[in-house]
Amino acid sequence: MSKSWTFLSHHGHVLILLAKNPDETIDNLALQAGVTSRSVTSILKDLEGAEYITKRKMGRRNHYEINTEGPLRHPTSAHRTIGELIQSLGALRS
Repeated sequence: MSKSWTFLSHHGHVLILLAKNPDETIDNLALQAGVTSRSVTSILKDLEGAEYITKRKMGRRNHYEINTEGPLRHPTSAHRTIGELIQSLGALRS
């Protein structure tokens, strides 16, 4: 079995990690997602620009809030929301 691909993109992995811990640092997100800190910064900008997340400064750290009502982007799943995806993967905090 080839391990050269995954079902979720790096964007999806970062979003899932933020759902688990909205106060996670960029360095920890990078470590857990298996990408560079620079990649995470770019991913966060993408997610924020598309209004899937909002970033709030809390002291020296950032807090990220996920727009769980945001639709998934692919035409085959655009009728589903980010919240449904996160919940189905068991990552949504209560």
